[in-house]
Amino acid sequence: MQVGLNTLLRQGKPDRLLIEPTGLGHPKQILDLLTAPVYEPWIDLRATLCILDPRLLLDEKSASNENFRDQLAAADIIVANKSDRTTPESEQALQRWWQQNGGDRQLIHSEHGKVDGHLLDLPRRNLAELPASAAHSHQHVVKKGLAALSLPEHQRWRRSLNSGQGYQACGWIFDADTVFDTIGILEWARLAPVERVKGVLRIPEGLVRINRQGDGPAH
Repeated sequence: MQVGLNTLLRQGKPDRLLIEPTGLGHPKQILDLLTAPVYEPWIDLRATLCILDPRLLLDEKSASNENFRDQLAAADIIVANKSDRTTPESEQALQRWWQQNGGDRQLIHSEHGKVDGHLLDLPRRNLAELPASAAHSHQHVVKKGLAALSLPEHQRWRRSLNSGQGYQACGWIFDADTVFDTIGILEWARLAPVERVKGVLRIPEGLVRINRQGDGPAH
């Protein structure tokens, strides 16, 4: 991440940079990087938002997950998303969690992840110390940056596996000549019995970006 961040700051010189970590990304590592002294002249870190589906608070596997808890703990603002799918049980679970963990932070309800843009300008106030992730501290050294995306010569695809905190992750990299059947890949993304599907794939019509979480639709 640091290599990519340096490149963006040096070449892109953005006025605003939004970082959306993966579901398995640990907030301490990200926040420690963004608040490192070397970035003080470059980055004015503002509020951290955590998008929460309150129904996950009823799922023991999710609620007990270290990253899930720490992402909520690190946020300045909790966005309770999918209000259109809320149930009395999930609303009660959210209220119980908020009474125990909300503190002086903001709680906002939302549908389809829509939030007011002014939230991005609010200052960072949550300075709570987060524990280091045990899962991340024991990871093996892996390729980073563009090297992680390269394929060995004459190899058309590569699969990578990862696991941690009760979750299994699997990712593929395909060469530029691989084209997927449109209906087949979209139906797979919609029906696959997994928690998250995300990717950019080639289809006959061009490129398709897929992003599905839980039982939600594949966008």
